[in-house]
Amino acid sequence: MKSKIAVGLSGGVDSSVTAALLKDQGCDVIGVHMLRWDTDMPGCTGDIDRADALKVAKKLNIPFRTVDFRHEYQHLIIDRFLEEFRRGRTPNPDIWCNEFIKFGAFQDYAVNVLGADGIATGHYARIIDSDRIHGLYTGVDAHKDQSYFLYRLSERQLSKAIFPLGEYTKGQVRELAEKYDLATAQKPDSVGICFIGDIDLTEFLKENLHVRKGDVVDINGNVIGNHDGVPLYTIGQRHGFTLTNYQGMPVYVIKKDNQNNRLIVGRGERTLIEEFCLVEEHWIHNNDITTKLLDQDVTVRIRHLGNQIPVVFSRNSEGIGICRLTMPIAGIAEGQHAVLYNGDRVVGGGVISYFY
Repeated sequence: MKSKIAVGLSGGVDSSVTAALLKDQGCDVIGVHMLRWDTDMPGCTGDIDRADALKVAKKLNIPFRTVDFRHEYQHLIIDRFLEEFRRGRTPNPDIWCNEFIKFGAFQDYAVNVLGADGIATGHYARIIDSDRIHGLYTGVDAHKDQSYFLYRLSERQLSKAIFPLGEYTKGQVRELAEKYDLATAQKPDSVGICFIGDIDLTEFLKENLHVRKGDVVDINGNVIGNHDGVPLYTIGQRHGFTLTNYQGMPVYVIKKDNQNNRLIVGRGERTLIEEFCLVEEHWIHNNDITTKLLDQDVTVRIRHLGNQIPVVFSRNSEGIGICRLTMPIAGIAEGQHAVLYNGDRVVGGGVISYFY
């Protein structure tokens, strides 16, 4: 067990219990609250969260630090998030938050500035060390497992991280919070985009992107309705656009023509996908270990807590990773992340692209 640990105190119950558990285990714990979003922005609960984090630090009698990552967050998360939508893709900023902020900027700060041996967060996932190989595994609470959001971490990052809640259920964590008499024991879980808070995504995109109304067309190119702007929709979406030509059955977004500002819609079966490509691949382990894991039974998730679908991973003649599903699934959009598992172990994954 590492002795000096910096805990990312978000002001929520999970990180609060994380700090309490580590202190109970004899670690020298430092509470660190990260500033990531301007407090005057809509949906931001930053001031409340920081105050709650400070209450927890005082209750546990641990040092408390505030570190300003707002510049990094704007550049690495928000700007990229908007650019992905601008391109007609469907991004997942929570994955970037972990890759660049929590296990990037924060981990570097903790180790290099605070002199910590590593960091701890309130993620529901597990790190298992076997023969000096740090593997990432699902949390025991299947309803809270957050391994999907962590797949872009490296062995090096995992070697300097602790996830104390990986062995607990959410209910047990709430009970522990009561036991430790923490101010956050009954605080509702955070919702919304990453660390921004509970905001209306459509309004946020309208305010930050130049969106134009356009045509909704069927698979033959016939105009059958209108929409409020291509970036506001995702593959598989059924509502939010207006049909002026009755289709008889529900239709779904099956493609986004960003260049011509058109939504292509079709019947439900048109949303089913059996194969897609991966770009921006990331594998937790070296090639030998990754190859060994991928040669066994592998499953894939395309969204947080989504079903793990059996998949065959291979490469085409150009070296591009191909995921072939054993059953078709709906709602696969470019920009989403596909995460591959070997049992309850995360192998890695990448960004979904070019499957039309």
